[in-house]
Amino acid sequence: MSGLHNISVVIPTINEEKTIGEVISRIRKVCNAEIIVVDTDSKDRTRDIAAEMGAKVINEPRRGYGVAYKTGFNVASGEILVGIDGDSTYPPEIIAPAIEIMDLDNVDFISCDRMTLRTERNYTMLHFVGNSVLNTAIKLLFRYRMIDSQSGMWVFRKSLYQKMRHLSDGMSFSQDLKIEALKHGRLIEIPVKYGIRITKPKLRTWNDGFSNLFQIFVKRVRK
Repeated sequence: MSGLHNISVVIPTINEEKTIGEVISRIRKVCNAEIIVVDTDSKDRTRDIAAEMGAKVINEPRRGYGVAYKTGFNVASGEILVGIDGDSTYPPEIIAPAIEIMDLDNVDFISCDRMTLRTERNYTMLHFVGNSVLNTAIKLLFRYRMIDSQSGMWVFRKSLYQKMRHLSDGMSFSQDLKIEALKHGRLIEIPVKYGIRITKPKLRTWNDGFSNLFQIFVKRVRK
């Protein structure tokens, strides 16, 4: 990587004992990062495995995708923040190249695009259509064409995060991050190969889809 960076990787988890070890191991191989696992009341060995592998584990009893990330980002010490799922579907190997791009192209926020390289095995047509609807809403309301507004892996500057306001406690946290990044900095997307999930998904397709669409409109009118 060009330049030296302090990197904090935040991983929200709930019952990810089958994959959290692999995720942490892959992160360790590509960067020297502070790894923060924010666990929301797992009933398996997720916390134990993460702690054994040297991650900082935070118990967050409150449920909510956004709640978990805010908890982690608020204690992160790095100047570069990374958000990634604990189910091993996103590639940690992209962290170092993403930081290179940030340095070379003066970018503040990189979002990992799953759509460009998607297949029916790793991303269903139903989710693709839903994502496309949300992308269109963002394009109409914020005048920015996004390929994957619902991506759950990001690499961005902590200084940018500190400018963000009104971030959701729920699943719309991801799109809120990107909209705030558009307001306060420069965002780009890079394509990544999305993996096949082996653990139970946390997304409630219809409920979360309609909720996220509503939250885009809320984000547009909110000051």
